[in-house]
Amino acid sequence: MTQIALKHACPPNRRFSLPMIRDALSLHRQRKTLARLDARALEDIGVTREQAQAEAARYVWDAPEFWQK
Repeated sequence: MTQIALKHACPPNRRFSLPMIRDALSLHRQRKTLARLDARALEDIGVTREQAQAEAARYVWDAPEFWQK
């Protein structure tokens, strides 16, 4: 049997959990709501229609970097 010596610990495998699913559903709802905002609301938050549509079109697993920590 071959043995392998590791110099550092392997990161744990990511598993789906209830908080991850809840966050993904929340992100999906937020993106769809963003896509439905009118021009005045988008102007209030400083987002163009094109930016809102691009964000809404992203996949649910394409979450912001700070969510993945």
